[in-house]
Amino acid sequence: MTILKFAGLGIALLVGGLLAFAATKPDHFRIQRSATLKAAPEKIFPLINDFSRWGAWSPYERKDPAMKRTFSEPAAGQGAVYAWDGNKDVGQGRMEITQAAAPTLVALKLDFVKPFEAHNRVDFTLEPRGDATEVTWAMHGPMPFLSKVMTVFFDMDQMVGKDFEAGLASLKALAEK
Repeated sequence: MTILKFAGLGIALLVGGLLAFAATKPDHFRIQRSATLKAAPEKIFPLINDFSRWGAWSPYERKDPAMKRTFSEPAAGQGAVYAWDGNKDVGQGRMEITQAAAPTLVALKLDFVKPFEAHNRVDFTLEPRGDATEVTWAMHGPMPFLSKVMTVFFDMDQMVGKDFEAGLASLKALAEK
């Protein structure tokens, strides 16, 4: 019985230490990637500002081609809404354009329903750089305790960042045509 008590105590200390470490994580997160596209902001902006055009470049569209999509009227600009319900790779959620300042900014409210509830902000900023445009895709929001625990095991910046990089590469190929 003594060995079981020590094993139980060891497991309790390990779990307690893990939870204490998770509690030290920041209360907010930000994931961001940028790419330089050889195109004017005026050419890139409509590809981001119009949800019906995301299928041509968004990496999440490719993760579940069979997902159910719903677009509001208008499909573009402030107030446009895009909702989806898909497989385990994309989950279920809704995006709404909260700000559209042509040709430099598209801001979104992003609400996930599945696989877990989350409420984040997404910003696409377009900065002219001579004959090119630097496009930055950023997502930020609160980091609840359960998310903090998950970051002990998973690098969310690396996981989501890879999707942002793939999306920016597709956006680049589309805009530079």
